[in-house]
Amino acid sequence: MIRFEDVSVVYDGAAKPAIRGVDLTVPEGELALLVGPSGVGKSTLLNAVCGLVPHFTGGTLRGRVTVDGRDTRTHPPRELADAVGTVGQDPLAHFVTDTVEDELAYGMESLGLPRDTMRRRVEETLDLLGLTELRDRPIASLSGGQQQRVAIGSVLTPHPRVLVLDEPTSALDPAAAEEVLAVLQRLVHDLGTTVLLAEHRLERVVQYADQVIVLPSPGAAPTAGAPADMMAVSPVRPPVVALGRLAGWSPLPLTVRDARRRAAPLRERLANLAPPPRTGGRVPLITSTRAPAPVAVAAERLTVRRGRAEVLRGVSLSVAAGETVALMGRNGAGKSTLLAALVGLHRPAAGSVRLGDLAPHRTRPAELLRHAGLVPQDPRDLLYADTVAAECTAADADAQAAAGTCRALVAELLPGVSDDAHPRDLSEGQRLALALAVVLTARPRLLLLDEPTRGLDYAAKARLVGVLRELAAAGHAIVLATHDVELAAELAHRVVILADGEVVADGPTAEVVVASPSFAPQVAKILGPAGSGAEGTPWLTVAQVRDALEAAA
Repeated sequence: MIRFEDVSVVYDGAAKPAIRGVDLTVPEGELALLVGPSGVGKSTLLNAVCGLVPHFTGGTLRGRVTVDGRDTRTHPPRELADAVGTVGQDPLAHFVTDTVEDELAYGMESLGLPRDTMRRRVEETLDLLGLTELRDRPIASLSGGQQQRVAIGSVLTPHPRVLVLDEPTSALDPAAAEEVLAVLQRLVHDLGTTVLLAEHRLERVVQYADQVIVLPSPGAAPTAGAPADMMAVSPVRPPVVALGRLAGWSPLPLTVRDARRRAAPLRERLANLAPPPRTGGRVPLITSTRAPAPVAVAAERLTVRRGRAEVLRGVSLSVAAGETVALMGRNGAGKSTLLAALVGLHRPAAGSVRLGDLAPHRTRPAELLRHAGLVPQDPRDLLYADTVAAECTAADADAQAAAGTCRALVAELLPGVSDDAHPRDLSEGQRLALALAVVLTARPRLLLLDEPTRGLDYAAKARLVGVLRELAAAGHAIVLATHDVELAAELAHRVVILADGEVVADGPTAEVVVASPSFAPQVAKILGPAGSGAEGTPWLTVAQVRDALEAAA
């Protein structure tokens, strides 16, 4: 169904190919998972399937890509639209209508399908993706995760034979991600749809793949094979695979269920050990026994309205200096709205927000910059210069920081990125890391991050965790809204769960996430509940298990 024959792509002005020597086949009715570190060319490979490369991105394509027998060099995207449905990393770039129902119907209208067929497929897709209650909503009013479901639905309704998806679950809560992946499984198994997707959150999707394609480094030829075989050599891997490699299991497990069946000897080795405390930088991170720290930000019975709707209702949240808090909950629960209210972008309809002695919504942005910084879901909201170097220079000037401060942060988060690179040419994860560096340049005492690991591979996520831990150890308060349960387990001291604009849980990470099947990390599911440490504390991360075993040895 999809065939690459010695394909290379070189963008104009680039020193080396984005992808090179790609020679692979994705048969009809298979789900192929494309994995690799950020910036290795995954999006380029996906865009070559739908014809965006080279017809819209420019550059030179050598070799041959065929989809359902059509050569993408001679068939531009409009001539592939009936066969290939594509959703990129940025769902907003795909929308052409104003409401959910109109967007789901638009692709079928373009293909001239009968009205009765369109109506039936819209209803089916609304049900499949849990969008029924949103059918009349303006797309602009939806959360990032809801918009991503709409984008996926808009390419499902025309019933393409091939689906190309770039980070399809990156902005989805765990339950919504499972629903989307279940839909993809049904299309593959029941209808013979061919799916090619790139995803960094491998813990969600690797078990569903028929084959895994690994892009190990920029310009390197990919390798493809069975998922377990590829995970043994892949530079990126989910926690379940990392734990299997640590324990020496063969073949490597891809699911929690398979890992639990083999975990009894590992549980015995860990039975008398306690999970080591997580540390940040050179200073131990805060624990539950810390001395009282000054409050960095406090919301008291906060209510925020958008139009007539109450997005937040009576939310009370206090975050101390040096504390890291993860906001979790389903899409549309109010997480992004709460972050925006903490930095003064929303005026409280009731209640209050205090940032030290400041009321954020009454504080001038130039003054607020040194007290609080927000990295939004879409990092392009913060990036406006033509090069990485120009962004860094502007950030240093805005923060009145020493020259080179921002560039040093970029080097730490994004090693190897050129000063001359245009932010729009970076991958989604690279743009997010650049935006984070811009915000961190001012060293705000309160750092707010909205889906900070969207588009980041595991190595980039580890670098981000290291930076945030050092900031917390230095006394900065951090609040992050995330659907990444592994990030929360690795980094957060507390987890706050929102539902319908209200706080429904607030407590230490180990207690809150383990109590929820949706938000528990893979290691906790594999080793718990009987796998708790000697002090009754559950194991949350592979790093905890590795450090405990090494200390015992």
